[in-house]
Amino acid sequence: MKRYKIAAVLMMIHGGLMEIGGALALLPVLVLGPDVFETEKYFSFAFAYFQENLYLMMIIGAIFGALRFVGAVGLLKNRMWGFVLSLINCTVTLALMAFMLPAGIFDGLLAGCALLLILTQYYGKRKIEE
Repeated sequence: MKRYKIAAVLMMIHGGLMEIGGALALLPVLVLGPDVFETEKYFSFAFAYFQENLYLMMIIGAIFGALRFVGAVGLLKNRMWGFVLSLINCTVTLALMAFMLPAGIFDGLLAGCALLLILTQYYGKRKIEE
């Protein structure tokens, strides 16, 4: 159970700081207008499409962060839905991290560590074949 708790804390940090925190940074932009801030100067992605739609990316990040946080709470409460939601979140994050460079590197580290902890706790020392 200890690995589940560590994984849940990692996912809460990931969801809270990176995803939801990034979306909260969108609030001043929405209030003051996009012309006041030069977001392209501070945030860059490997693909121009993501760069051009940075505000939408922040909203998507908030959704991912909320789902990641909810999955972590379910995992802490030892619920199977939290386990499955956490597996889905980590897997999707690892699949999409290459598209979100350079921020995807940190996404991959956190999601990969959480996924590794969840799987090693669930499967333990079981072997593929006896």
